[in-house]
Amino acid sequence: MVTRNICLPNENTTEALARAVAARSRAGDTILLEGPVGVGKSTFARAYIRARAHDPELIVPSPSFTLVQTYGLAPPVTHADLWRVQNAADALELGLDEAAADGILLIEWPDRLNDYLPDGYLKISLLWDGEDGRRAHLEGPARLVEALPE
Repeated sequence: MVTRNICLPNENTTEALARAVAARSRAGDTILLEGPVGVGKSTFARAYIRARAHDPELIVPSPSFTLVQTYGLAPPVTHADLWRVQNAADALELGLDEAAADGILLIEWPDRLNDYLPDGYLKISLLWDGEDGRRAHLEGPARLVEALPE
C-alpha cells in the first residue's frame, strides 16, 4: 500500500482527482470515500462515474436513498452510499461483494462495513484543510496512487 496527500483547493481539483483515478481503475477495484458531510465525497463520485462513462453531462444522482446505483459501463461501476446503513450485516445484504467481483465498486461511508472491506482497496479520505480548502489522503495500490497528478 502506498500513501499520498493531495491538496484540493476547489471543486475543480476534486473532480480532476476523480478523473485521474477513474482513468487508472479497472474491474475488481474498490474505491472507498470517507470524510465528513459536505467535504466532497459525492462530488468525487459524480466526476468519477462521468469520467468512466466518457460523458461529462451524465446525470449521477446520489444513492443516499436507494443505497446502491449500478451503471452499465464496461466494466460496470456500482456506487454505494452507506450513510443510512446501520451495521455491516445490513451493508453486506446489498450485494456489494458481487459488484466488486464483476466491476468497480465506489463506496461512500465505508466505515459502515467495519472489517468487511475487500482486499486491495483504494481509500480516499477527504478532509477539510483551512477555511474552504480540502485535501485528500490516499492509501492504496501503487498503480492507483503513484502516478496521480499533484
